[in-house]
Amino acid sequence: MTSVTCPSGHPSVSTDYCDVCGLPIGAAATPATASVPAPAVAAPASTPATQACPNCSEPAAADALFCENCGYDFTTGTMPRPASPLDLGTPPPVPPAPQEVADWVVERWVDPDWYAVQQSDDPCPSPGLPVVIPIVAKSVLIGRPSKSRGITPEIDCGDDTGVSRRQAQLTTDGQRWWVEDLQSSNGTFVGQASDPLPEDPITPGQRRELNGDDRVYVGAWTRLVVRKATPEEQAGQA
Repeated sequence: MTSVTCPSGHPSVSTDYCDVCGLPIGAAATPATASVPAPAVAAPASTPATQACPNCSEPAAADALFCENCGYDFTTGTMPRPASPLDLGTPPPVPPAPQEVADWVVERWVDPDWYAVQQSDDPCPSPGLPVVIPIVAKSVLIGRPSKSRGITPEIDCGDDTGVSRRQAQLTTDGQRWWVEDLQSSNGTFVGQASDPLPEDPITPGQRRELNGDDRVYVGAWTRLVVRKATPEEQAGQA
C-alpha cells in the first residue's frame, strides 16, 4: 500500500490529512521510502585458541585435558603413570621357587683297585677327588644317559662303559638307604670299606639296605658312597 509523508515527516496512508498528527498533507507530500533492512554481514569466524604441551610442544585445544601425543595431563601438570603388567592384562612374573637343599650326597669315585679285578678293556681314568652329587629325591637312578631311550640318571656314570643304562636304584625313607640292581649287565656289588672287595653281586630286584660304611661298586671302576651332606656343602647349594 502507498503512503505519503506529512510536513512533520510522519508516514500517512491518507493523502489529505496525516494519520498521525492531522496536518494537511498537500501537494508537497512525497511518498515515503520503504526502509529496506541492510543485509546481515556474517562475522568472521574466530580461530580456536590452542595451547602447546609443556612436555612435547605438540599443539592442543585450549580446553583439552591432556596431550594426545604424549599423554601429559594439563590439569595436574604430570605425565601418565607407566602401565603395569596388570594394566596390560598380563600376570606379573612369578619369582623362582627357592632351591631345595639336599640333606644327602653321593660321592662317585674312580677306584683303581676295583678296576684291577674287572679286567676291562677300557683305560682307567686317573683317580682323584670324587664327584659329589646332591640328592633331594627319595629315589634316584644309577646308570648312563641315553637320549634315544630317554634315560637321564641322577647318578650319571656315563664315562664308565661297564655301567648299564639302568644299572641300579637308590631309595630312602629320609634316614636309611637301599640299593636295588635293575637287571644290569655286570651286576651291582656292596661291601664294607674295611673289608676286601666284594665278589658276589646283590640279587637283582631285591633291595639291599646300606650300612653307614657300605660302598656300592658298579661298572669297570666306579665306587659310590652315600652319606650326609656337610654344612659347607649345603651352604654351597643355597
